Amino acid sequence: MTALLTNKVACITGGATGIGRAIALEYLKQGASVAVNHFPDASSESSFESMLREAGEGAKLIAVAGDISKPETGKALVGRTVEAFGRLDIFVSNAGICQFADFLTMPPDLVESTIATNLTGAFFAVQAAANQLSSQSPPGGSIIGISSISALVGGAQQSHYTPTKAGVLSLMQSCACALGKYNIRCNALLPGTIRTQLNDEDMKDEKKKTYMEGRIPLGRLGAPEDLAGPAVFLASDLSKYVVSAGLL
Repeated sequence: MTALLTNKVACITGGATGIGRAIALEYLKQGASVAVNHFPDASSESSFESMLREAGEGAKLIAVAGDISKPETGKALVGRTVEAFGRLDIFVSNAGICQFADFLTMPPDLVESTIATNLTGAFFAVQAAANQLSSQSPPGGSIIGISSISALVGGAQQSHYTPTKAGVLSLMQSCACALGKYNIRCNALLPGTIRTQLNDEDMKDEKKKTYMEGRIPLGRLGAPEDLAGPAVFLASDLSKYVVSAGLL
């Protein structure tokens, strides 16, 4: 089968674990060169090392550590990617945090850190990618924002999280309008409950897990790999006329 991303260059924020990792590994299989951002700590470094082993010898995969809530991190990621691979074709804004909390007692620092990572960080990372995609020759590429079904339906213990994911969806819609003239396509993915390191402890509660599975038409929680196919579609020429979409 022909690889769909041959000779393409991709950046993925939050790419050493969870959904970002699954997308990065599939992009490599599809022929892309990949740069992943991860948080600058020992645990994330270890996750990337295991990712390198999984990708196999010869994989065109690099890491750029940095806190995505800082505006300079997105610029550093894009700059290092271009330095290593010559250009940029695909940017996936995936990094995010989610800690369940009660609305009435939620502390300000949790609200602020969630917004800073999930939305403000996404904005500046996407802006950095768009500056590269619009100025290179030829201009163009694909930007994908990882939003959430929570952007549309809300969640009782996610009143700090769901607005950020609604913001990512809206960011992709507005960027599609702003960047189409540069042949940059912007779209969002809105996954349901995907079992990752963010919710693994919660899903160990069998009662909660059974309840969540009962709300899902396929009767199971999603796996990170379930997002890889849609992310390949939005990155590839198969979606060359798809803009401002929110794929569920």
